Amino acid sequence: MAITAAMVKELREMTGVGMLDCKKALDATDGDMQKAVEFLREKGLAASAKKAGRIAAEGIVCSAIADDKKSGVIVEVNSETDFVAKNPVFREYVSQVANQALASNAAEIDAFLAEKWNIDPSVTVAEALSQKVAVIGENLKIRRFKKLTIDEAGKIISYIHGGGRIGVIIKLACDKDAPEVDELGKNICMQIAALNPKFIADENVPKEFIDHEKEILIKQAKEDPKNASKPTNIIEKMITGRLKKELKEFCLLDQAYVKDGDMNVAQYIASVAKAIGTDIKVEDIARFETGEGLEKKEDDFAKEVAEMSK
Repeated sequence: MAITAAMVKELREMTGVGMLDCKKALDATDGDMQKAVEFLREKGLAASAKKAGRIAAEGIVCSAIADDKKSGVIVEVNSETDFVAKNPVFREYVSQVANQALASNAAEIDAFLAEKWNIDPSVTVAEALSQKVAVIGENLKIRRFKKLTIDEAGKIISYIHGGGRIGVIIKLACDKDAPEVDELGKNICMQIAALNPKFIADENVPKEFIDHEKEILIKQAKEDPKNASKPTNIIEKMITGRLKKELKEFCLLDQAYVKDGDMNVAQYIASVAKAIGTDIKVEDIARFETGEGLEKKEDDFAKEVAEMSK
C-alpha cells in the first residue's frame, strides 16, 4: 500500500511521534493505522512522545576510553531531574551511550541517533532512547558528544568531576608511555574542569574572538566617567594590558597551574617533559558541563501543592 503524507500526518497527530518514525511504522504495517500505533508503542516511541516537550537540563557527562587509549569520547545525556541523574539505571544507560559513541564513526548527533543500537541492533540509538524514556518516566536527551583519536604516539585521557557534572577529555602527544604522562594528563584535565579555558594556546584564539573581547573592554572603558574626555586611540592603548591578561585566562597553557601557582600550565608540562626526557603536547581538549546553556526547569512547589489540593 502506498503511504501518503496525509497518513503520516494523521499518525503523527495521533501519537505525537516524529514524521520519520511514523513513516517507518506505516511502512512496516502496510498502512494499517492501528497496527502502526501498536508498532510505535512496542518501540517505546508513542509512550515517550508525550514527554518529549518537557525540559531536560539535568543529567550527567560520561566518558569512554579505548583500551589502547588511542581514542576516547565524552558525551552529555540530559534528564529532567537531578533525582533521575543519580539513578543507577540512567547512569548505566549513559555509560552504554558513551561506549556506542566510542565505537561510532558518526561526526554529528543526527547521524549518531540514526545508527543501530549496538546492544540491540533491531532498533536505532534514537529508538533505544525512546524506550529508555518509557522505562524511566522522564524526557531524556542525548545532547552532544565529542570523540578524540590519536594516530601517532600519545594517548587520550579523561576526567569526570562531581559525579558527572563536569567532564573533560584531552589528547596528549608524547613518545613515551610513562606513568608521569598519565598523572600529567589527569592534572591537566582537572585544570580544565576547574578553570574552563576556551583555547589551548594564544595562537589558537580566533581574531574574531579577540576583536569581540576588545570591543567589550573599550565599551566598558568609555562608560567609566574618568575616561569621558579621552579619545578612542588612548582608550585602546589603555585596554591592551587588560586584554592580554584576559586572554591568558582563556588559554590553557597561559593559565596559572592550579596545583602550583608559581608556574603556568606550559611550564608545568615542560617540567614533566624534562623529567621523562621527551616532548609532551596538548593537541586537543573538550569540556562538557551538564546543562550549560540550557533553560533550567524552575519548580514552584507551593503552586504544585495548591494544584494537588484542589
